[in-house]
Amino acid sequence: MKPRYVDKMNTYRFTIGVVVLSIMSAASASEQQPASNKATVVIDTGAPAKEYNPMIFGGFIEHLGKQIYGGFFEPGSSLADKKGFRHDVIEAIKELKVPVIRWPGGCFVDSYHWQKGVGKVRQPYDDDRWGVREPNTFGTHEFVELCRRLGAEPYICQNSLASIEEMADWVAYCNAKTGRLAEIRSMNGHPEPFNVRFWSVGNEKGGRGYIDKVRDTAVAMKRGDPSIVVTCSGAHGPSAHIDPYLFETAGKHLDLLSIHEYWVPNFQKHHTPDYLSCMMVSEKPDTHIGAVVKSIDQAGMRGRIKIAFDEWNLRSWHHPGFSGHKARKVDYSDPAVAALIKARDKSLDPSLYTMADALFCASFFNACLRHADDVAMANISCLVNQTGPLYVHPKGIVKRTHFHAMAMYANLLQSRVVRTRVNAGRLTRGAESVAVVDAIATVDESGKKWAVAIINRSPSKEVACTLQMAELTIDGTYKATVLTGDSPDSYNDIEHPRRVAPKKIELTFKKGGVSLPPHSLVIVDIPLEKSPLRDEQ
Repeated sequence: MKPRYVDKMNTYRFTIGVVVLSIMSAASASEQQPASNKATVVIDTGAPAKEYNPMIFGGFIEHLGKQIYGGFFEPGSSLADKKGFRHDVIEAIKELKVPVIRWPGGCFVDSYHWQKGVGKVRQPYDDDRWGVREPNTFGTHEFVELCRRLGAEPYICQNSLASIEEMADWVAYCNAKTGRLAEIRSMNGHPEPFNVRFWSVGNEKGGRGYIDKVRDTAVAMKRGDPSIVVTCSGAHGPSAHIDPYLFETAGKHLDLLSIHEYWVPNFQKHHTPDYLSCMMVSEKPDTHIGAVVKSIDQAGMRGRIKIAFDEWNLRSWHHPGFSGHKARKVDYSDPAVAALIKARDKSLDPSLYTMADALFCASFFNACLRHADDVAMANISCLVNQTGPLYVHPKGIVKRTHFHAMAMYANLLQSRVVRTRVNAGRLTRGAESVAVVDAIATVDESGKKWAVAIINRSPSKEVACTLQMAELTIDGTYKATVLTGDSPDSYNDIEHPRRVAPKKIELTFKKGGVSLPPHSLVIVDIPLEKSPLRDEQ
């Protein structure tokens, strides 16, 4: 069954008079829609257009569940090449134009020693934080090759519980042109440096001892390669507070500051909140980023240190019984332990990933774009399987709803973001509420090619939306892409892989406007003959 709005898509009318989107006419809009289902999006053409960093569309993979083994890497599969990389997974992720991938953790890194994962003879071990048997067949060389195949920058997170020497040696192994570690890398099959630019000192750590180690490790790593970009744990979880001691002690050696948050905490207890509950947290990324920016600014380092939101997702993956932060002795023969590990597959349930995930994803990107001066990177956690946008199974793949939202943002936006203000009714659930509409406007260097992303969070109602931009009146038909579903709970699965998928449409702009479909993301292309931006005149 087609979504209700699809059959009448050709009858939708947009007007951008002062670039305006509304519905057929202002009078009919007010008759058909309650005040709470109206919105005005004002693009501030008097403000400068700012370049944003496409690194915000990055990904993260960890050695947990089926992210790597059974995800990207499955030697012996009929869908894999002779090196073990899944063709279908690689080709799908290329659609997302992922510019950077963080690896190997995450909490997994706290027991990871990179030397065991290089060379012809690998050293398997039992990871005592996640309770996984790690064969180490996917190590540094395989990770860098994965990134190169995807056209992504490799980003390595270090084990901060290891020695400073071990961490500095990993940088040298990857990047040195000469010396002992460069020779070892060459003997292991890669004479040329990997040139890994991005490095993190540890994952989700804190305290003065850790911060002192961040300082000393950053100095040691940059001594080996001054060109690298270094980050460390800044804040993880609901609190966006950054310890001032971090800035005082290690600040001058850092380029980025890592923050993490998941807004549906499935770590131990598996939550399945409904669509509306998920929408109630869709403005929290904006608030979270703003609080971190304030901490950086108060330290006098705004502009010097930028944000890497290098673990984020609406939902965290499920791993009952294993915190990730604490080592524990694991008896794999114990049925109770086996049951806990099996329970992680709950995160693979297709029905979890509805239009809520797609629209939250779009809301997250809007938050990063609004904070383009301060957010230099973001990495969805994780990239495949568990809670990721791509579900990988032995016979193929399924692009979840948020895969399509990510693809739309990565492929359809222009290169610069323009300050945008949204005045909208509130979508409520009990005492909670969020704006029913969120939007962001982007433009190319000429100021003439625009791409405007608009989210209607309402689960069931169309929204009459007015978009204002300078004093322009635009008539005609424009290309757009829309993502929605038969219901807010629509999801993709093996049997129905395209139940939710973006559709290319044409929208006619004329006096009047449009009714935004419920639970939808729309990105519309607006080419102009003349730039309305004052700084482009």
